[in-house]
Amino acid sequence: MPSIDSAVIVLAVIALFAAFVNGALGYGFSSLTVPVALVFYTNRILNPAVVIVEVFVNLYVLCINLSGVPAVWRRVLPILIGMLPGIAVGAFALTSLEPGWIKFATYSIILPLILLQAAGWRKPMQSKWLVGLPFGAALGVLYSVTTISGPPLAILFNNQGLVKDEFRAGLALVRVTESSLTAIAYYKLGLFIEESRSILFVLVPCVVVGIPLGAYLIRRLDAETFRRICMSFDAWVVGFGLSRVLIEVKLMESPWAYSVMAGTILIDVCLLYVFFTARRGAVQNSHALASLRSGNQGGPT
Repeated sequence: MPSIDSAVIVLAVIALFAAFVNGALGYGFSSLTVPVALVFYTNRILNPAVVIVEVFVNLYVLCINLSGVPAVWRRVLPILIGMLPGIAVGAFALTSLEPGWIKFATYSIILPLILLQAAGWRKPMQSKWLVGLPFGAALGVLYSVTTISGPPLAILFNNQGLVKDEFRAGLALVRVTESSLTAIAYYKLGLFIEESRSILFVLVPCVVVGIPLGAYLIRRLDAETFRRICMSFDAWVVGFGLSRVLIEVKLMESPWAYSVMAGTILIDVCLLYVFFTARRGAVQNSHALASLRSGNQGGPT
């Protein structure tokens, strides 16, 4: 294992990158930070620090997307209600389960969700209460155990047809609620310990610098391409983490455990090829349409 100093440096670098992504896309801080940080820390030590940071990050995202709240609050209300018992169950599980198995559950659940999101999986979902209540309960358990909820929320909101402003507002509403309630549950269970506070002191300056930088630079980047590249990075990191934890809990031996990471990379490379092929075709069609319109406008009437 690396020394504590090396772990802190890696944590700071990945937290800065994750804050940059969160500032650009409106989500991604925990889903990028946690998979890397779990290589060095357990969920019980890492989660309380991440949750405190996420409370303020999500409040900031909500404040800058308040205009979209009136259009989405009814859609997310079933999720918020279902989330309440889920957070209680997940927070209690965090104090009871063996850390290695919590890591295994974190990576095992998140990896297929990231790959589904990368594949652009679509299945329209219209029944708000029948979908929202069980989804919210499952999300509450997932978030309070892992502090990650971005991939499943992104899949749900994309499949409900939310446009950009509504998507970010709905995401912020859910994440403010889940992070605040989880922070309260952690406090009641006595999970805020000295090691968690030390991690918090590393995360805060990274967030202060990274989020405004991401919000500024995304204006100069293609948001969809940037989002897809971030998903690939996330998938590869989670694949590596899952391989490591398979060895830790003695489900597979090295080097065979790293076949999981290799399989993840292979799947993602195929998905990247499909994504960029489709993007290239869309750009070419757009240019051809623009040229046709230009020719029609310049021709005889």
